[in-house]
Amino acid sequence: MNKIKTALISVSDKRNLQNLLSVLRKYDIKIISSGGTFREIKKLGFNCIEVSKFTEFPEILDGRVKTLHPKIHGGILSKRGNKKHSKEVRDNNLENIDLVIVNFYPFEKKIETSSNHNQILENIDIGGPTMVRAAAKNYQDVTVLTSSNQYYDLANQLKKNHGATSLEFRKKMSQSAFTETAYYDSLIANYFNEFTRNSFPQKKIIHSKLIEQLRYGENPHQKSSIYSFGNSLQLKQLNGKQLSYNNFNDIYAALTISKSLPINKGIVIVKHANPCGVSIINNKIKCYQSALACDPISAFGGIVSCNFKINTKLAWELNKIFFEVIIANGFEKKALKILKKKKNLRLIDASTFSFNEKFKINSFNNAILLQEEDQIKFKRNEFKIVSKIKPNNQQMKNLIFAFNICRYVKSNAIVLAHKESTVGIGSGQPSRVDSCQIAINKMKKFVNPLENIIAASDAFFPFVDGVEQLVQAGVKAIIQPSGSINDKKIIKYANDTGTILVFSKTRHFRH
Repeated sequence: MNKIKTALISVSDKRNLQNLLSVLRKYDIKIISSGGTFREIKKLGFNCIEVSKFTEFPEILDGRVKTLHPKIHGGILSKRGNKKHSKEVRDNNLENIDLVIVNFYPFEKKIETSSNHNQILENIDIGGPTMVRAAAKNYQDVTVLTSSNQYYDLANQLKKNHGATSLEFRKKMSQSAFTETAYYDSLIANYFNEFTRNSFPQKKIIHSKLIEQLRYGENPHQKSSIYSFGNSLQLKQLNGKQLSYNNFNDIYAALTISKSLPINKGIVIVKHANPCGVSIINNKIKCYQSALACDPISAFGGIVSCNFKINTKLAWELNKIFFEVIIANGFEKKALKILKKKKNLRLIDASTFSFNEKFKINSFNNAILLQEEDQIKFKRNEFKIVSKIKPNNQQMKNLIFAFNICRYVKSNAIVLAHKESTVGIGSGQPSRVDSCQIAINKMKKFVNPLENIIAASDAFFPFVDGVEQLVQAGVKAIIQPSGSINDKKIIKYANDTGTILVFSKTRHFRH
């Protein structure tokens, strides 16, 4: 047990400071502080020694140099049981510092609220992380706190141990402290990567905050948690059971598609991270019915994402079928009441959700795959009509709609669509021909015969057989990336059969 005699406090977050100071006064702990923290402590009516008086050296350079002094760091880093250290402490008129309570300048908040580089630079804390690292290194003798959330635990330690802390507690606080400095440094490193436009630096540092420990992962024997690169997930759960790993996986798959659709328009139904129905019809009821009709069997137990606020009429329709999760940009009060009748149905308000991460991460063993997100906004000039027959405006809109959905389907991917609603989706097959057949079978099973069916493929057809399969099933127009050595044969087949063929300049695999 190490009795605490002297504490150094320097905090940006001054919440619960009065309670902390009351505890320290109870155990007659001397307090050293500086700057705004010193002024706040005095204002609250507690005794405190200013750092500049303690070190006998003034704060300089607009406060950039306050605690960077041997009297501070010698007092923190000295090993109490080391005779040489003890002698040097005496010879240099140093004083041991037993408790360091520091949290850093609000750099994270500043980069979220400001683009002023000079202001951001001034919010890079130097002295705070230096003191925290020193105290965490010397946890055998020094207690370090980096969050106001730890004050309660410190109070319990002091009470239990009569003004001292246990080695186990100091060890735990040290681990938290090193995590805090690492996180803080990662924010700065990533800010400078963006500032210098270096997307793929020699050393990539990934930072995140624990949001929730999940019940389990994909399967019950796997542990799981969800973290965020920001302060929240931008999702608000309004009803239902705790979200699982698989729920989150499907939710993000659904939102990825929903947010690519026109603003406040469209419904996506997802099962096992794959869309099984999408529509952007203006009428909300018809939009839902069209998305559901694409594959009602797969939709059962799936996730619905509405890119708009759910009203009462739609809520009644949604309640007719079992879904795991319903996502929307808000819910009308009556609609929410209707949907809450199913107590286990998870309702998610995603009205504040937006995509702000530029990169997608995939990890395996000791490797991380990092790539830019596929966030291209499709425009007409990115497509080339290569067939003799040209699509009209409605057909072209339908083709681009289907091509957009196709890039969110596991490759190999084929999407069949009619009037901006999917009517058949084939996904995740090693063979593109197999994906074509699955999409066709879905269409024939669930949708009445339709005219002007169009098809989209996430990559080029390597042979004519896939295109032939689609045309024989009634497809009148096809959109696909170019790049096959057989592109000319496919164009000829399209012209011979009177099929519209549009080439994209970009490929869109999703593995």
